[in-house]
Amino acid sequence: MSRRLIVALTGTVTAFWLVAAGLGIMVMLEEFGEIFDSVLEETADRLMPLVLDDLAREAGNSNGPGRIASDVLPEEAYLTYQVRDADGAVLLRSHALSGPPLDAPLKRGYHDTPTHRIYTAVSADNSIFVQVADPLSFRREAAVEAGSTLILPLLVLVPASIIAIRVIVRRVLKPVEALRKTIAGKDGGNMAPLEELALPVELQPIAHSVNLLLERLKAALEAEREFTANSAHELRTPIAGALAQTQRLIEELTDAASKARATQIARSLGNLGRLAEKLLQLSRAEAGIAVNDNPADLVPVLRAVTDEMRRLLLARAEIELEIAEGTTLVRPINADAFAIVMRNLLENALAHGDAHQPVRIYAAADGTIVVANGGPLIDAHTLSTLTARFVRGKTMAAGAGLGLSIIAKLVSQMNGTFELRSPATGRGDGVEARLTL
Repeated sequence: MSRRLIVALTGTVTAFWLVAAGLGIMVMLEEFGEIFDSVLEETADRLMPLVLDDLAREAGNSNGPGRIASDVLPEEAYLTYQVRDADGAVLLRSHALSGPPLDAPLKRGYHDTPTHRIYTAVSADNSIFVQVADPLSFRREAAVEAGSTLILPLLVLVPASIIAIRVIVRRVLKPVEALRKTIAGKDGGNMAPLEELALPVELQPIAHSVNLLLERLKAALEAEREFTANSAHELRTPIAGALAQTQRLIEELTDAASKARATQIARSLGNLGRLAEKLLQLSRAEAGIAVNDNPADLVPVLRAVTDEMRRLLLARAEIELEIAEGTTLVRPINADAFAIVMRNLLENALAHGDAHQPVRIYAAADGTIVVANGGPLIDAHTLSTLTARFVRGKTMAAGAGLGLSIIAKLVSQMNGTFELRSPATGRGDGVEARLTL
């Protein structure tokens, strides 16, 4: 918008200046013509009595046309004159005039030739004609110089106008830019009202409307999050109850076929519970829960998730946690969302890694968290597809193919990066998940 304003204002000012310069040149040409004509007429009228007196004294001289002596060189003479009689013979002429006489009729008034403008003054008895000539080249030169004084300043004024208009436009639009940046910083995790800005009257309703919209959006997101949390609790409870009853039934059954069917039911209920958990996590990720208005230290969350996974004993592999000295992961990130990311990373490593090799977690001081596990290598093409929904690699482990997609979604909301590597750094096998906050 500022660029368009600068171009439009500069173009308008330049156009107005050119129009004004054109009109000024037209007026100056007309005024210059009147001035030069006045000089011609006045000069001829003043020369007439001098010429008559000179002719009277030179009446007996028969040496041909006379010339008034002058030190002015021909090319420097602005005015030239000649004196002719009724027959057109040249009696006197100026020093700068040479060659054939000026071609002008013997009558009072102005006459134009291709090179001169001539004024003729007539004596009282119509016997002597004084003709004063003004070269047209001098008039054109005066017009060009006058026009240049109006046009040439544009070479300086146009760039100066662009700079001045740019500074003025940017100062005037500075509140608009501040409002734009403030609004651009709002997302699903930052629903705080717009800061108090020194806005002009025209922009204040916009800021007020945005704050109202943020309040409504924040209320809607909170309601969705509450519904998701309540739904997770409500779904887990009946599934867990059904699973517990099925496990008791398995213990009570003595028939092998019935026990096998009950075991299959228990396995299906377990898969259903995990799928429901992942779907609820995905729903929360879609709701934009990753960021938070208030920064929090995520190191205690990392320790708590690690301890929880150790207690669950999802696999025989051990979990080794190493946190670099002085590491503090203070970020404007929702602790629950970070816990979901780390839980999914550990579940994935324990479920698909080598059960006889530990899962190692390393948290660096720069905010990088690495989760590495042993196991077979995974090719680059397969790695690039694992973050898509319901996509799984070549594995027999239970799962729905949602864990990595949930991680990628939440990390994106955290303005972080998530990368899978195989083999893991420093070894020839396994997989490494690298998370940078």
